[in-house]
Amino acid sequence: MLKRHRLLAATAAVAASAAVALAGLAAASASPARPAASRTEHFQLVTTSPSGSSPVIMYGVILGFGTDHEGSKIDTMKFPAGSFRLVHHETKGAEPINPKNCLDQVYNDGTYKISGGTGKYKGISGHGTYHFTQLYIFKKVKGLCRTNLPPFTFQQIIYASGPLKR
Repeated sequence: MLKRHRLLAATAAVAASAAVALAGLAAASASPARPAASRTEHFQLVTTSPSGSSPVIMYGVILGFGTDHEGSKIDTMKFPAGSFRLVHHETKGAEPINPKNCLDQVYNDGTYKISGGTGKYKGISGHGTYHFTQLYIFKKVKGLCRTNLPPFTFQQIIYASGPLKR
């Protein structure tokens, strides 16, 4: 009799565990497989050409790739489905060129605001911060770095992020 009660208790425990597991599985399958979209947008630009335009990748709220047409204060971000303006303000300055090796290291931090969307980006708005790094190596002529000539090599990396509304 005692064996039978233990067997029934064990069977009931297994059945209860299975029910809890199935309920949990059903709840998990009812929830989305991935978390809700972030309200933060990230931008990353990497280029080795000082041409004034750079490839850009957006990810977060929007996933996109396009071209950043750089301006001194306002960039135009162009994507296959539309464009928008990005107004930026530097908050930290750069380091001067090294006269010994003509290496110019530019490090800037700043803020940005997004507006003026077209196409898919109509009504877009946002703001955030960015970190900007540029490295140049210029030609040395008669002991002076020739910054008025194109550099031997150039590299630029920009990372920006902040809240975005569509």
